[in-house]
Amino acid sequence: MSPFDFDAPVDRSGTHSMRWEKYAGRDVIPLWVADTDFRAPPAVIEALRRRVEHGIFGYTSPPPELRELIVSRMARLYGWKVAPEWVVYLPGVVSGLYMAASRLTRPGEHILSPAPVYYHLFRAARYAPRPWTDVPIVLDAGRWVWDEAALASSVRAESRMLMLCNPHNPGGTVFTRDELARLAAFAAKHDLLVVSDEIHCDLLLDEGKAHVPIASLAPEISRRTVTLMAPSKTFNTAGVGVAYAIIEDPALREAFSFDLKKSVHDASLFGYEAALAAYRDGGAWLGALLGYLRANRDLVEATVARLPGVAAAHLEATYLSWIDCSGLGLPDPHAHFLAHGLGLSPGADFGAPQFVRLNFGTQRAVLAEAMRRFERAVLAVKQA
Repeated sequence: MSPFDFDAPVDRSGTHSMRWEKYAGRDVIPLWVADTDFRAPPAVIEALRRRVEHGIFGYTSPPPELRELIVSRMARLYGWKVAPEWVVYLPGVVSGLYMAASRLTRPGEHILSPAPVYYHLFRAARYAPRPWTDVPIVLDAGRWVWDEAALASSVRAESRMLMLCNPHNPGGTVFTRDELARLAAFAAKHDLLVVSDEIHCDLLLDEGKAHVPIASLAPEISRRTVTLMAPSKTFNTAGVGVAYAIIEDPALREAFSFDLKKSVHDASLFGYEAALAAYRDGGAWLGALLGYLRANRDLVEATVARLPGVAAAHLEATYLSWIDCSGLGLPDPHAHFLAHGLGLSPGADFGAPQFVRLNFGTQRAVLAEAMRRFERAVLAVKQA
């Protein structure tokens, strides 16, 4: 039996939770923004408790032990030899996406971004501002993958950057080594920088599938890649504020991180403490979490599979189910489910208005009630 009780109810009201406050006072189960309803690992809570009890929260330097943990983690999990100086700390992965688009491309240079995808990838191009092309992610043999023909036809002479989300959000695909090798070869052929959002890399639900950082494939791809990672999705610590970029090429690293404070604040001292504790002592908790999330995923997939008008590809990673509602014939699926007491992420945010994204990172009892509401909402369309 697991020592970690993910079924334990947690009342997040009054904690300024973005997810739960959005529908406060309404009979709505909020399964939208990507954090979970599970307490962080005990080691993380204890580390933060000790830091609070110290009582001084002044300017903080990154702890050398964290850099060493990241380097050893990359070697242990991926066989990727990373030098300590390649690590650049950030307050969050999203900051890294915007910094990469604005600092590593010049005005007029073109960015290739997958679609649908986590919206900050294409918003980073929009607000740089840089011209960009949405390259379709398509369903192939039950997995959301790049349309490689569309990618080849989308590249321009002025193309400079390829955005990647691996594992894919919202599709949940763990890209294979061969799929990534083809992307890497494409980037090399067209002299593209690669910016890879790998924040969900630990949340692998299909046993036997392995995350492969694209930069780990070969030195020549590593030298053109910015890899963005964080412990926040894995250990439910998004609010404490720490992430990092891994950038081998010194000139690329300097351009990315030059005068960091002009763009973003330093990572948080609580973020450093949480990351140290999570990476050092959170392994058993993560193993138990993955087992719990697999069962939650299976509940969502079984419910969707038996209902008319909706469909979802099998989810290999993340805790975010990507549900196709086009068979319901609704002008706004998100609004329909909200009217039935479910607060989901609208697919329009990701570039696919007939989809919704459902966050199943919650207690099983909450999810079971949510899926009952989901079923009632679907059947209400079919009975109308």
